[in-house]
Amino acid sequence: MTVSSCPGCRERDDRIKELQGRIAELDRFQRETTYLRDQAKAERGLRLLTGESAEMKAVRLAIQQVAHLDSTVLILGETGTGKELVARAIHQLGPRRNRLLVSVSCAALGSGVIASELFGHEQGAFTGATRRRLGRFELANQGTIFLDEVGELPAETQVMLLRVLQERIIERVGGNEIIPVDVRVIAATHQDLSVATQRGKFRDDLFFRLNVFPIKVPPLRERRDDIPDLIRHFLNHFSRRMGKPVTHADSATLKLLMGYSWPGNVRELENMIERAMIVTAGDTLEVDPGWLKSPVAQNRVLKGGPQLTELERNAILEALQKSNGKIYGPQGAAAALGLKPTTLYGKMRKHHISKRSEFSSQSK
Repeated sequence: MTVSSCPGCRERDDRIKELQGRIAELDRFQRETTYLRDQAKAERGLRLLTGESAEMKAVRLAIQQVAHLDSTVLILGETGTGKELVARAIHQLGPRRNRLLVSVSCAALGSGVIASELFGHEQGAFTGATRRRLGRFELANQGTIFLDEVGELPAETQVMLLRVLQERIIERVGGNEIIPVDVRVIAATHQDLSVATQRGKFRDDLFFRLNVFPIKVPPLRERRDDIPDLIRHFLNHFSRRMGKPVTHADSATLKLLMGYSWPGNVRELENMIERAMIVTAGDTLEVDPGWLKSPVAQNRVLKGGPQLTELERNAILEALQKSNGKIYGPQGAAAALGLKPTTLYGKMRKHHISKRSEFSSQSK
């Protein structure tokens, strides 16, 4: 009697398959629960996308334009600007809102495991693969997947992602089964992917597939008018969480925070307010100026000897261009560079930069 014709063997095999299926479903349930819990926590953060600056109004308009569609979105911006919040807003305003938004930090996963994390693996695919595991694309089926820092993907994984975007199918690592997936893809990066493609570090065909609808999230230094609203938001949040009746920031603190260039963006501001809340005893928030990074630490491009002369000059020209030649004030070039206006004037003289000749008559 062959194994295949043995009733007991078939029953055993069927039972094993049933147990494997239940284990896979339990794994899916546990991971879905984790994502839903994280999503609930993140809903508070969506309020950080508020602000009356022209830059944030443009971001909100872009979100509204693309959210109801299924188009791939590429979110661009520095670390700490809130790229994941934009992704969550797109998902929650779109037709897939009742399905999962699965986030993947491509920078946090090693090259040896990222393919398995994204596409899953079969039992025995590699050492330690004791059972089948669903990948994040399968978990996000009929929902949305958010690929944070997509520029960090290794070359072989870029090829696999390109296939998903082109054909909407995946294969688990170690398997040969074609699995269709219905997933909206939102990616984000702090890198300039067009430069990365020129250097051969990122596939140009993948870049074109991702760059269907780019959204640029501005750094905090370019939306300083939103800082008071953000401060109030964080004060309300931490007051409730810590049980402290801190209601406002004093004028010196507000001026200090408005003039800082925030290299860590909104995330740095949030951490700064939390730190100040911990040490505040009364109802008025105060921030120790010593907590803020020095201008030299903020602007490494403005640090060093003659070898960085051209970089320093370019940084100053860029700041002056963005401020229309304005030196003083929260929107001025000096604040953007984290320098005193007098220091900036000295550096402009050193580099033979004439505000009057370089920029328009709008300069002040």
